Amino acid sequence: MVTEGKKAPNIKLSDADGELVELSKLKGSIVVVYFYPKDDTSGCTKEALDFTSQISDFEAAGATVLGISPDNEKSHKKFTDKHDLKLRLLADVDKKAAEAYEVWVEKSMYGRKYMGVERSTFLIDKTGKVARAWRKVKVPGHASEVLAAVKELNT
Repeated sequence: MVTEGKKAPNIKLSDADGELVELSKLKGSIVVVYFYPKDDTSGCTKEALDFTSQISDFEAAGATVLGISPDNEKSHKKFTDKHDLKLRLLADVDKKAAEAYEVWVEKSMYGRKYMGVERSTFLIDKTGKVARAWRKVKVPGHASEVLAAVKELNT
């Protein structure tokens, strides 16, 4: 289980512009990795907009924010452009990152079972360890809670 105090699994994924992002290369800075189910759906859009509205505060606190979903680069680009998002979205098409962070889980809706992303956020400290983990995230107020935790890391 990916838990607080443990080394964060490394991920290597491309962003909406096709640039490769490797978590281990961000060591030395604080990274917020949030997993969300799908581009341009109501809850995921709200979450991305909440992080975007506070992105300058995250950056001022020395944190990089990365959103990850199973959508492809083209979908991320469309989502980013449509909502003027100011954060990097990474394409986890093969779900390897979601599996590494144990957020690719069985879900249930209207009695139907299916596999999907459990909305989760991981705060990774400058040494590459998980400082905080939020699972089964509820969107309202979440970005602010994560920002407060980032600021705490810096004190």
